[in-house]
Amino acid sequence: MKFEDLLLEIGGFGRFQVLILAILCLLRINLPMHFLLHNFLAATPSHHCAIPHQEAFVNLTTEEVLLINIPQKPDGTFSSCEMFSQPQFHLLLNSSRQPENKSIIQHCQHGWVYDHSQFTSTISTQWDLVCEQRGLNQATATFFFIGVTMGAMVFGYLSDRFGRKTMLQLSLVCSVVFGMLSAASVSYTMLAITRTLTGVALSGLSLIVLPLGMEWVDVQHRTFTGILTSIFWSVGNMLLALVAYLVREWHWLLVAVTGPCLLSIVCLWWVPESARWLIAKGKVKQAHRHLLRCARMNGRKDFAVSPETLTRMAADKNMGGSYSYISLFRTPVLRKISLCSGMVWFGVAFSYYGMSMNLTGFGLSIYLSQFVFGIIEIPAKMAMYVLVNRVGRRQTQAWTLILTGLCIGANTVIPKPFTSLRSVVAVMGKGFSEAAFTTVYLYTSELYPTILRQNGMGYTSFMARLGGSLAPLMFLLDEVWRSLPEVTYCGVAVCSGAVAFLLPETLNVRLPEGIEDIE
Repeated sequence: MKFEDLLLEIGGFGRFQVLILAILCLLRINLPMHFLLHNFLAATPSHHCAIPHQEAFVNLTTEEVLLINIPQKPDGTFSSCEMFSQPQFHLLLNSSRQPENKSIIQHCQHGWVYDHSQFTSTISTQWDLVCEQRGLNQATATFFFIGVTMGAMVFGYLSDRFGRKTMLQLSLVCSVVFGMLSAASVSYTMLAITRTLTGVALSGLSLIVLPLGMEWVDVQHRTFTGILTSIFWSVGNMLLALVAYLVREWHWLLVAVTGPCLLSIVCLWWVPESARWLIAKGKVKQAHRHLLRCARMNGRKDFAVSPETLTRMAADKNMGGSYSYISLFRTPVLRKISLCSGMVWFGVAFSYYGMSMNLTGFGLSIYLSQFVFGIIEIPAKMAMYVLVNRVGRRQTQAWTLILTGLCIGANTVIPKPFTSLRSVVAVMGKGFSEAAFTTVYLYTSELYPTILRQNGMGYTSFMARLGGSLAPLMFLLDEVWRSLPEVTYCGVAVCSGAVAFLLPETLNVRLPEGIEDIE
């Protein structure tokens, strides 16, 4: 007997599954609140060098003080990182005659003055992470995703070893602790460490929610489950824009986005452990109890299966053995799946976070961009519900990635003054990018067998977070060539989309239980 046969008897998508999915969807809202928080936490407002007060400035306006102390760029704006060594009073007579002697221009000597009209404070203004320190500002996101990368490997292994629900509880508790410690940070070093640990903790939530939901539903509702949980990522995306708009001080912003994890811990009480996992590990009494509860809630009172039957199911597949990440590469078909899916996940995350962390490059306000990027994901995901069932997982995965890359590439050649066109292309690209992310979660959950599913998700999530870690650092390449970051995102997305064609199709195929089902 297969587990899908059991699901048909107890109800593969009834009140029991609806309750589980409702709670898991609420849990998923927490993720984008932290994963995309860098856009607001580390936002850099307009700034210029601080100018020491002098008696000669008493009768000058603020604009005139800036004019004689701060060099102007070719477009007429004041430099953010340079100042004159001595005031250039002659510029009051003719501001267009900028000094040609570069020796009188120096880096900021007395700190910076920031525009606080949009943000009360960010980590950039708190610790002057601008100009020469700009790399540390971008590194904050990288530290977080390094934590998520490490957490993916840890929680992927532990959730296959000790259970989905136990690790989900641990993930949420640690997220609250490290999130609050981040909000209390008194130095950049403390923030970098606590944000890294927050990334480790949240990785468990990112990794476990979808597989736990999918392991309780039948084949016909797997796609719906994957799309539904993914839509709540977009809801969190839009909520982040609202919360960031209302909370402009970075300490309290961290508190505001961490608080919902406390509610999630309470809600998780009603979510059962995966019966698939319990059977795979030979814990048939617990699995039997959850299956009976499921049958009662779904109105299947005539359901009757003995623990002995479940014991035979586990023995038939020999699923109680010990498996690790090495098992993903031991057999030829599984090895090919692991290598290709790893490259696809890297490309999906690299291009997604490359677009999501460039909110100021498309002519909209940062809050509106965040909200629009979130809301465009919902119709994209609804379209995925049709496409993955009609076209299939493989074709959808490949083409959404390729189209994401083409949209990013198109914006490198569209002139900056065409802000409306650039915004439309960016929103389209964001829609394709989110569609690719939605598909890859669903697709990967179906590629790996139950005994290795969390190991497989852990490995692919590791590859994704590696891409997410590198994505914000690519913005520093604009010093080499202004369009180099976008060209890099474009190339990686197109190449990883091509790799997706090498994966097997899983449309309407039963979830594999053991390695022999894959081979």
